[in-house]
Amino acid sequence: MTDLFEKHEPSTPLAEQLRPQKPEDIIGQSHLLGAGKPLSIAFKAGKPHSMILWGPPGTGKTTLARLMALVFDAKFISLSAVLSGVKDIRDAIELAQVTLQQSGRHTILFVDEVHRFNKSQQDAFLPYVEKGLVTFVGATTENPSFEVNSALLSRAHVYVLKTLSEDELAILLDRAVNHALIGLSLSNDAKRMLIGFADGDARRLLNLLEQTKIAAETEEITELTADYVRNILSSNLHRFDKYGDEFYDQISALHKSVRGSDPDAALYWMCRMLDGGTDPLYIGRRLIRAATEDIGLADPRALQIALNACEAFERLGSPEGELALTQAVLYLACAPKSNSSYLAYNKARSLISNDKSHPVPNHLRNAPTKLMKELGIGCEYRYAHDDIEAYSAGEDYFPKGMPAVKLYKPTTRGLEERISEKLAHFRELDKKVKNPRKPG
Repeated sequence: MTDLFEKHEPSTPLAEQLRPQKPEDIIGQSHLLGAGKPLSIAFKAGKPHSMILWGPPGTGKTTLARLMALVFDAKFISLSAVLSGVKDIRDAIELAQVTLQQSGRHTILFVDEVHRFNKSQQDAFLPYVEKGLVTFVGATTENPSFEVNSALLSRAHVYVLKTLSEDELAILLDRAVNHALIGLSLSNDAKRMLIGFADGDARRLLNLLEQTKIAAETEEITELTADYVRNILSSNLHRFDKYGDEFYDQISALHKSVRGSDPDAALYWMCRMLDGGTDPLYIGRRLIRAATEDIGLADPRALQIALNACEAFERLGSPEGELALTQAVLYLACAPKSNSSYLAYNKARSLISNDKSHPVPNHLRNAPTKLMKELGIGCEYRYAHDDIEAYSAGEDYFPKGMPAVKLYKPTTRGLEERISEKLAHFRELDKKVKNPRKPG
């Protein structure tokens, strides 16, 4: 009879079983580990240094940190910024001190998701890094320029890790198949499917392979085809961090595709983000911004279409509402482009922030009371609709003493071509006025 209280050791994940034991076992990151490259030199010199490893999930950040401890014969202490607090940091430092005193061994202090530590927690490492008690290795999926304190950044080299290519993932997959799929065969199409699902993430590839293996063994299947892999694994497996750089990179790609008038690329990036779990209304808000920033008065309908798409999604939800977003993204990408409104706004803000506060000219002030009218406030105002073409030629609407300022410069694209012609006509009418108003 099985003992209910019998202890069972958990099986070691495939990703852990295949963790490299020497630098040459690492797949990918040749720009850091190739001959004459920074980390290759560090391994050969046997001199660890503090660093920040920045890259997407599954690119080898933890692997590199563990390998450093192995190669340098150092104590490896790992902290997760998600789970650890100040007490854990203090305990890690005390353990590093004891290790140095008792065995003379140095300590590699690895902090995963270091960007999740607040400023005071990050600062807590500084004195021990400066003293050389620990070699600090931080791992982050976020841009360290924004998420890691400048004091800590100045004491650590930043290394950027790249997503693994399909060829690199194929090497890893073959290595894993030879190690784990004893008695099972994996077709080439199934391999390509696994690599596609992994989306550049080595750890995900190994986890997917392990998931497929367990399912096959349970069902006593020995021939693993692409159809079998597709049925076992969820179709929504694209790596996507809603709060990381990849999220902002993709929304940037969408916006720039719209700005660049490429409807196909714009639709591709929108669907990539939807597939990754982005809130469709976030995409809608970005389309509203693109309509005002990059299209503007060249096609004022673009803003209304973007607003309508958001309203349609709010009413219909998914998936019907996503068709409205599709219509909007295609329209905006194909619309004539102008950033003249955006530039005019920025110029106006800059002008006002660097200039004094001018009073409103008397003729432009409002006079809602009898007394104000008796004081002559607003009495010289010219009602534009009473003039020819509803334009009061020679009128000045800027504050008194303020030099002429041209903030809005329409383009010759779309509706702005007609706007440009109309404004040029008004300027000609202004020139014909002998005594233009000098606001008072």
